[in-house]
Amino acid sequence: MLEIPTALRWLYIDLNSYFASVEQQLQPQLRGKPVVVVPTSGTDSTCAIAACYEAKALGIKTGTMIYDARRICPTLMIVPARHDKYVDYHHRIMTEIERHIPLTKICSIDEVACRLMGDEQKKDNAIALARRIKKGITDNVGICLGSSVGIAPNRFLSKVASNLQKPDGLTVIEGQDLPGCLLHLSLRDLPGIGRKMEQRLASAGITSLQSFWDLAPKHARSVWHSVQGERFWYALHGIEVSEPPETKRHTIGHSHVLAPQMRPRHKARMVARRLTVKAVTRLRRLGFHASLYNLYVRYDIRGPREQTRWQSHVKLPPTQDNFAFLQALNHLWDAIPKTQNAARIKHISISLYGLIHEEDIMPDMFARLEDPVARNQKKNTQLSQAMDRINGKYGLDTVVIGALPCPLSPHTGSKIAFTRIPEKAEFHE
Repeated sequence: MLEIPTALRWLYIDLNSYFASVEQQLQPQLRGKPVVVVPTSGTDSTCAIAACYEAKALGIKTGTMIYDARRICPTLMIVPARHDKYVDYHHRIMTEIERHIPLTKICSIDEVACRLMGDEQKKDNAIALARRIKKGITDNVGICLGSSVGIAPNRFLSKVASNLQKPDGLTVIEGQDLPGCLLHLSLRDLPGIGRKMEQRLASAGITSLQSFWDLAPKHARSVWHSVQGERFWYALHGIEVSEPPETKRHTIGHSHVLAPQMRPRHKARMVARRLTVKAVTRLRRLGFHASLYNLYVRYDIRGPREQTRWQSHVKLPPTQDNFAFLQALNHLWDAIPKTQNAARIKHISISLYGLIHEEDIMPDMFARLEDPVARNQKKNTQLSQAMDRINGKYGLDTVVIGALPCPLSPHTGSKIAFTRIPEKAEFHE
């Protein structure tokens, strides 16, 4: 018989409508009004990447196309994303939370999990702690930065609990409450179950949370086709599940959705150059060399997938030299088909693979002395490093290679992914 967990071991903080809330904090004229944040300005053919609760009340949410959102609400306030501001506020909020409890796991730009210890695991104490954190964020960071907190026996259930009351909620899930307190949820309400997994569960006859709860853990593993299904089953039942090991860094890259005026092919190339230099600058800052450069572009058209995008790569000797990667970009850019489809480019993504830390590179010293290519590469790397130092001291784009995109999108390529929080230095590269 599975033992029901009794201790409250985790507290999970989820910032409400984070991007939109930061904008309302920074721009008081937006407060109390429907606001969405978009990745690029100047076009309705994009979608909301965040919506405040006033917009959500009208049916506008993350993923809503802007032309649809305008039809729903003609007075909608549309704000271009400012990822540097969201990262700045993230660090302020983490500092405030750490005044009350150590941070155990930063899960995303707007979510953090904290392990409760000792007397903090008592229900009344945990609730009081959560209220102090919520008040501290609004008092010391920003009155618009509301949060929902979940408290539960494990991290998974504390995240589920944080989603049960929004905005500005505080929910406790105790072992004796399971599964009753969750049975009103759909399977898709559980973090980790998306559309495809929901379909796979349905194919196995599992269509409700109760039916999943009643599975044997080994059956959950077979449905998932991996041990992750069994881990998910135990987490749902409140059991502490060990964390998988940290994965090694395998790639460095940046991508950008281009503003309409930057989509002609010759202008898009300048954006690709900027993304490339930005990624290679970050490569050097992290102390890596890379041996493969990948370019992906998506055209500004609609149609079958194979006609709307193109991708290829170039292999290189391990390097961290701006000029080597820009040469690789030139080679790949000239290889993009010269079709009408490719006349306008909407999305560019560049990735550096085959990462080797500089401490692990063991050059053949004597061979390099006789190799003019190697000597030239060393000069180019030193020049690239000198550019880093100048830009670091005097500001972004003090020294650049070639022309900059015009109009220049601020912080091109520096954006917040689902679980990746850019370092502050990225906004100055």
